[in-house]
Amino acid sequence: MSTELLPRRVRFVELNAKALRALADGDLAGGSAEAGVDLDAYFVSDRARWIFGYRADQLAKDPSAAPWTTRAAVSEPDGTVVGDAGFHGPPDGDGVVEVGYSVVSAHRRQGYARAMLTALLARAAEEPEVRTVRATVRADNAASLATLGGFGFSRVAERGNETDGIELVFERPANPASVR
Repeated sequence: MSTELLPRRVRFVELNAKALRALADGDLAGGSAEAGVDLDAYFVSDRARWIFGYRADQLAKDPSAAPWTTRAAVSEPDGTVVGDAGFHGPPDGDGVVEVGYSVVSAHRRQGYARAMLTALLARAAEEPEVRTVRATVRADNAASLATLGGFGFSRVAERGNETDGIELVFERPANPASVR
């Protein structure tokens, strides 16, 4: 029997504005009930609460962004919630969407980030208004940098911010097959 890791599969479950607000407020039971899946305590960590609060505010301002924002990532076929993933919002005027994904600590280094990114890229490729997919990663996040490495992203910029330090910006065509 091979010990090689089999490719993972995930499906996304919507985290609507009500679920996002519950999670931002630290209400794991309410967020889970609203999402219809058992979310991990990771979903009410400080990092997650900030992000989910930001996304809830985003949806309050622009409900049409809902199809593009954060979702719970559920492992298939077992149904375990392994993280969250989505886009930072709908495509901008240049057809750019930015991906974001995070894996629950207990499920890291098992192929779930790759599965999430694969699904996000497939979604972006299906949308005719999306031309470019962007990913921004902290310079010291070796795991995310390695994940991006196999997906045809090119480094296009570097920027610093007070919270995360140096971040590297990567982009790739949404549909590489259509690029000549």
